[in-house]
Amino acid sequence: MGVPAFFRWLSRKYPSIIVHCLEEKAKEYNGFKIPVDTSKPNPNEVEFDNLYLDMNGIIHPCTHPEDKPAPKNEDEMMVAIFEYIDRLFNIVRPRRVLYMAIDGVAPRAKMNQQRSRRFRASKEGVELTEEKNKMREEVIQRGGYLPPDEIKERFDSNCITPGTEFMDNLAKCLRYYVADRLTNDPGWHNITVFLSDASVPGEGEHKIMDFIRRQRAQPNHDPNTHHCLCGADADLIMLGLATHEPNFTIIREEFKPNKPRPCALCSQMGHEIKDCQGMAREKQGEHDEFADTVPVSEQEFIFIRLAVLREYLERELTMASLPFPFDFERSVDDWVFMCFFVGNDFLPHLPSLEIREGAIDRLVGIYKDVVHKTGGYLTENGFVNLERVELIMQAVGVAEDNIFKKRKDDDESFKRRMKEKKKRMKAEQGPSFVPGGQFAPQALGGRDRPMAVQNARQAAYEMRMKGNQRNQEAAQSLRAMMKNGKSPAGGSEDMDSRGVKRKAEDSDSEPEPEDNVRLWEEGWKQRYYKTKFDVDATDDEFRKKVVQSYVEGLCWVLRYYYQGCASWKWYFPFHYAPFASDFKDIKGMFNNFEKGTKPFKPLEQLMGVFPAASGNFLPQTWRALMTDPESSIIDFYPDDFAIDLNGKKYAWQGVALLPFVDERRLRAALADVYPDLSPEEVRRNSLGSDVLFVGKSHPLCDFIRELYRAESHEDTEIPAELCHGIQGILNLDEDPILPDKPVESPIPTLRDISSNCAIGIKFKDPQYDDGFVFKAVVLPGAKIPNKVLKPGDWEQSNRGPWRPQLGFNPNRQQAHLDQSGFRKLNHYVDRNQGAGQYGSGPPFEAQHRGGQYSNAPPPRNYQQGNYRPPQRDHYPQNQYPRTPPVNAIAANPRFQHGAHGWDRAMQSQSTAYQQNQERGRGGWRPPHNQQDSRRGGHQQGFGQGYGLPPPSRRYNWN
Repeated sequence: MGVPAFFRWLSRKYPSIIVHCLEEKAKEYNGFKIPVDTSKPNPNEVEFDNLYLDMNGIIHPCTHPEDKPAPKNEDEMMVAIFEYIDRLFNIVRPRRVLYMAIDGVAPRAKMNQQRSRRFRASKEGVELTEEKNKMREEVIQRGGYLPPDEIKERFDSNCITPGTEFMDNLAKCLRYYVADRLTNDPGWHNITVFLSDASVPGEGEHKIMDFIRRQRAQPNHDPNTHHCLCGADADLIMLGLATHEPNFTIIREEFKPNKPRPCALCSQMGHEIKDCQGMAREKQGEHDEFADTVPVSEQEFIFIRLAVLREYLERELTMASLPFPFDFERSVDDWVFMCFFVGNDFLPHLPSLEIREGAIDRLVGIYKDVVHKTGGYLTENGFVNLERVELIMQAVGVAEDNIFKKRKDDDESFKRRMKEKKKRMKAEQGPSFVPGGQFAPQALGGRDRPMAVQNARQAAYEMRMKGNQRNQEAAQSLRAMMKNGKSPAGGSEDMDSRGVKRKAEDSDSEPEPEDNVRLWEEGWKQRYYKTKFDVDATDDEFRKKVVQSYVEGLCWVLRYYYQGCASWKWYFPFHYAPFASDFKDIKGMFNNFEKGTKPFKPLEQLMGVFPAASGNFLPQTWRALMTDPESSIIDFYPDDFAIDLNGKKYAWQGVALLPFVDERRLRAALADVYPDLSPEEVRRNSLGSDVLFVGKSHPLCDFIRELYRAESHEDTEIPAELCHGIQGILNLDEDPILPDKPVESPIPTLRDISSNCAIGIKFKDPQYDDGFVFKAVVLPGAKIPNKVLKPGDWEQSNRGPWRPQLGFNPNRQQAHLDQSGFRKLNHYVDRNQGAGQYGSGPPFEAQHRGGQYSNAPPPRNYQQGNYRPPQRDHYPQNQYPRTPPVNAIAANPRFQHGAHGWDRAMQSQSTAYQQNQERGRGGWRPPHNQQDSRRGGHQQGFGQGYGLPPPSRRYNWN
């Protein structure tokens, strides 16, 4: 979603929605890695049914990471993607469905943002190269040292777009990956896997939502399905709320701001390229043994519980004395709709509404004041009531003038405070060099005992190096002054008191971006339209046209979230939004969208979003249309373009003023080069279908086998009883993955699958008649989760002794240590050694000496597939991994068989554990009578005592 600060605002306003993930790590002993058994109960004390992966949020960090060395080639990128999915699967452990969705051809409304991103990336890459060359020359002229510039091919992230060879290869690799995991990983054996690659039209998250929406409308859908969606985009929160599913969780990487990044010039940490002095690299370790390593901390994950967010919203949106019945589900839809005004991927946000200024709170306040006049809600099932929206917009418009003035006052106040802070910091600046570590000065009484001296020679060397660095910096500054014709005595304007060149940000007068609109002064509306649109404010017809396009956009976006893509060709044809006060007489501005529109083909979209610098991903004759001066569409591909900061400070926050692509002109130009496509390019330019995969033990496997044996090319519906109530249409795959047939590995470093147990077939979501409306309601039979918020979670003025719920289990017992426990812990933990894997000695020894204890017991050994368990005598005495005690699980209404939908008891947490217990030396096998074994009798499984540390000789866990 186009609101970078939305998640930060949401997590601060509603803190209890965040839960940190517990992750069981694979154990390693004598170089042998014991993988995690994901068929065991989830250590987070919750069982998820379906896991959905928005794959583009995985592909980008795996192919060009920002905080660690990039993969050397495409094969390493694919392996990194596999490992990332494995890690997510280990954390979530879905029991029914894994849905992997890659962005396909997007609607035209989204392509404008994609075009802006890709042109920006190309422009920034050129500017970075120019800046590096310029800084390299300056540093070398000052006598600095820089490592030789490596000539290596830069990975162009623009290839992560439908239609490229990279995306085609990724689809092949993911098919192999799914077959391998269904064959060898016991946690995957009963999973139904859906792969929607880049050949299937639609954005990844919206393909996922379309799957959920269409399954919810089926009579066999389980209304208590627990969904987990992986992705970092803020719009996933809106999409999750729009499903009205009571059990919906989002998993994403924990955001850690201000991560240190190495300098792009010298590859050292601690400074940016503009501050690079060309200093020699400091020795890493006593013998420079860490020279080629980059300090990397593994990214952690968090859960966002939408059920708790719904609790917060219920308290905030509940209104009394309404002239109509209050419906919380309808108010949630209105809240989602109002967030669109603050920003989204398809429309620019209104000038007066900024998320950092509390715009959503302002809209909610206006909504609760005006709703008495509207006579009803703003939206219903994804359709907008424009007459009621106009009342909200007019209320915002009344406050616009004060909003702009307050924004200016706050900005001036912030600059004043920062200037005073810099002055205080300069006045309080300490000595130029202070030793650190064991020789650092300590306040009197600040240390209970002297720290033992360790490696004094190395510490003294580091102190000398830092002193030499200060001298070199001063000498380089002196040489630079003399070269420029300045004397040391006369250079006080550019030097500080220590003789170091003053940085640009130390100046008292920082250059400010020019703002010709001046929204805080009278006449701001006239200046805005004249500057941004180049029209007079008196041109009412033009303003009405802009408002009409924006109103159409609001209707399109809400329909996109609740019903699917209403039009593949609609887009907002302006770079800027109108003012809220311009929303007048909007009731009749929109009727409906054009029917029967179709998406672009993959190569056509590439021509619409790629700059000329990325033309190497296109056929040669198509590429010429981007560069040939005689091309009829050469104006679509400018070499340079302006970026309007639009009141912002940084270029990435500005508006890229690119020309909009005319679809008719583009198609006319491509008609001449279409005959030049090779058969392979024709295949990549065609639209594909989702693929469904299951393993041999899945009830649906035999049904699919019979379809291939009969060579039935007709549409066949899935029997709901064979696939957890999931329904859809099956079609034979042209190049299928079949059981007992070898699967060739597309990656040379990974072996082929000789004994394949997976089968794949094309899948299409259930189809509905045109005009069918998906209801935005909680389904009958759905059980709303128990409330977890306490009064203090909402009343911020309350400072009582309450504590928020940690994790998914409201009855978790907290562990406490008394003084004797801390003494014993300190006795066994060596403070002067690294923890965990950073300590010396074998990993197993490090775990029991000073490392962090795992939050789950060691996994049971795999007895089949690629995994080979160690022999019992390989473990030290009394330290062989033991399974924790099996406690009976109390009856939970979540696992009871209800009258509606699919039998919930078939996928209980204890059932997963029972299946694991029945895995013998012959490999994993399902129960003979699966349904009967899950209904009667006393179910057993892990209780709340699951999260125990690994056993060792020092503890006796009873």
